[in-house]
Amino acid sequence: MTADRDRTVPQTAPVRIPQTREDVAQLGSFTRTRVERIIGIVIAVGCMALGAQGFVAALDASAELPGWHPALEFVVFIPLVLMLAACFAGRGQRVFSGLFVVAYTVGMILWPIAAAGLPAAPSAEPWMFYLINIGTAAAVIAFPLPGQIGVTIGIPLLWGVVRFAQAGWDVSFTVSVVLDVSFALIFGAIVLTLGALFRTAAVRVDRARANAVTSYAAAASIAATEQERVDVGALMHDSVLAALLAVDHADSPRERTLAVSMAREALTRLANAERDAGMGPEAPVSCASIAESIEVSAAELGHPLQVDHVHPRELRVPGVVARALALAATQAISNAIQHADAVGLRVGVTGYEDPDRVTVRVRDHGPGFDPGAVAPDRLGISASIVARMAAVGGRATITSGGTGTEVALEWMEGVVE
Repeated sequence: MTADRDRTVPQTAPVRIPQTREDVAQLGSFTRTRVERIIGIVIAVGCMALGAQGFVAALDASAELPGWHPALEFVVFIPLVLMLAACFAGRGQRVFSGLFVVAYTVGMILWPIAAAGLPAAPSAEPWMFYLINIGTAAAVIAFPLPGQIGVTIGIPLLWGVVRFAQAGWDVSFTVSVVLDVSFALIFGAIVLTLGALFRTAAVRVDRARANAVTSYAAAASIAATEQERVDVGALMHDSVLAALLAVDHADSPRERTLAVSMAREALTRLANAERDAGMGPEAPVSCASIAESIEVSAAELGHPLQVDHVHPRELRVPGVVARALALAATQAISNAIQHADAVGLRVGVTGYEDPDRVTVRVRDHGPGFDPGAVAPDRLGISASIVARMAAVGGRATITSGGTGTEVALEWMEGVVE
């Protein structure tokens, strides 16, 4: 019973702590996701201003450049517009930012060809230069850190080569080109560093958050286990001990009948002590969750298995019923492992509608046994299976013979036996 409590505390508190590894993964990226969104918007705002400046300069230069120059503008500015739209929308920003880096790099390579034959002056910057910082900033969104470093260094250096090539390798452009490259490198390094710092801080916050949730789950499990121990001790003292005293002092048939009733009630409460100790919310759960709980329990018993489950999509049962079904099935699996060596062990969960009904069947191909010959003091069947199901208004049917044993656990909405 203590092991059951340790295993299921996170599953019985879905509002407070994650239930699955997927939930923990989502929780662990909470801050990082928001930081990425902020970085995308901030870079988009800055790039929009730089892009507008570059676009105006490109329109002014169109009259002096060859006829295919507008096509070069489309190659560069269309990916830029797509990148800005993706950053503001928060969808596909990595893909379109990477597309702009590639398109801008291609545009820079083609620029000396487009500007061939035109007079160049060190103080007159081509429109392509106004987009250089957009290229390095886009790399911060699109690529991992090694790629960001490569683009932040590579694009400014490539611009220096392109600028010299356009000027016919005139040494008088040296100072201007060095200043341009230095400015682009410094600005790109600042953006890259800030992005890396914010992302690192976000990862650390998410890791601390996930660790805190994990610690809370462990603390909740320990607290529930201790509470269960206290409650079971009180139950043993109040209910079970009182029932035993009643049996010892029963002389008349009526007293014996009352003593048997008290003993049955005590065993039922003992079998469901974990519910009294903090069963968790009664929020409805799906049949798939029942099957998952049984699989986890079987794995912890040393016999991993695949639980077949067939059920209507919308069928959900109360949480306490699902818990009772899972615990009773776990006890049946434990019996099959202990007494039948888990030969042919199979478990299935089936759900029905109109009315809502759930059946869990645990089968094995062991030697079988006579359920009527089980000693009354053996609580593995009477308390952990039969009484547990009765406590939630369900029933347990055990069929055993030479070909194996089947334990059928059934619960139906609105039926209390």
